[in-house]
Amino acid sequence: MAETESLTQSTGFGEEPPARLVAEIDSLGQRIALVRDRIGRIIFGQNQVIDETLITLLAGGHVLLIGFPGLGKTRLVETLGTVLGLDDKRVQFTPDLMPADILGSEILDEGEDGTRRSFRFIEGPVFCQLLMADEINRASPRTQSAFLQAMQEKTVSVAGQNHALPNPFHVLATQNPLEQEGTYPLPEAQLDRFLMQVDVSYPSEAAEREILLATTGSETAIAEQVLTADELVAAQQLVRQIPVGDSVVQAILNLVRSARPTESALPDIRDHVAWGPGPRASQALMLACRARALLDGRYAPSIDDVVALSKPVLRHRMALSFAARADGVTIDEVIERLCAPLA
Repeated sequence: MAETESLTQSTGFGEEPPARLVAEIDSLGQRIALVRDRIGRIIFGQNQVIDETLITLLAGGHVLLIGFPGLGKTRLVETLGTVLGLDDKRVQFTPDLMPADILGSEILDEGEDGTRRSFRFIEGPVFCQLLMADEINRASPRTQSAFLQAMQEKTVSVAGQNHALPNPFHVLATQNPLEQEGTYPLPEAQLDRFLMQVDVSYPSEAAEREILLATTGSETAIAEQVLTADELVAAQQLVRQIPVGDSVVQAILNLVRSARPTESALPDIRDHVAWGPGPRASQALMLACRARALLDGRYAPSIDDVVALSKPVLRHRMALSFAARADGVTIDEVIERLCAPLA
């Protein structure tokens, strides 16, 4: 009885979730836990990065991975493609990369008699289920803008024709925070397309020791497939069915709206934030909280999920003012102050 009361309170509804939904969450939660375990055997010391990336994929979104070289960002993407059974491709972004190099282009075909001619579309690497955009900020704004339609609408337009992308379709982009020469800042509209910005930090000493022992010997761990693309799509549909209580909905609204300097009642936000997150941030946080509940095998998200996911969902959707940067204020510190009333 106590378990039923707790479950009812967490969902915010007057009854338990349907038995069918509970059974599906239990079944899929075990498979997702196996996915997490298989990835953890390849990627050491980055459990939070793995969880946040999996949450983004379960929510149907795209990930921006930011970290120093050699921290396993590329290996993580390759491992995800194998474990989740996705068709994955990689594009190395460079300043001379053109939109056609990603989207594809039309070529002129001649008939056998040499008189009939027609255009044929050749698909680019974007036509896959998991695209790794390596060092995405090295491409020119023209090439980056070609990505906007693909990331938001999951279609591309070439020569006036729309071409649908595979389902599921996810972009996992990497960015080096150190190098600035030969890079172009991602426009705000493109940053907003990423459901999360996941910061990849250095591993702990114990994790780095494990990396040394596992990667310099005669045997190397190989990723194993656990899910299929269809099962991932089914999981994404299940995420949207997970109920969210009124208290969690209100917490998301309060958090996002208080991050906007024009609406916030907090003096620090008005002084330190140049511009804040839009409605897409609320949508992303809602889906991410549902996906985190599924990842943990829970039937509904809680306010703890809102606090835990606030940084990766909001940090790339806000900008600090010049005064804040001059004072050494970081965007994560600002988000922590925003979350203080929820803690």
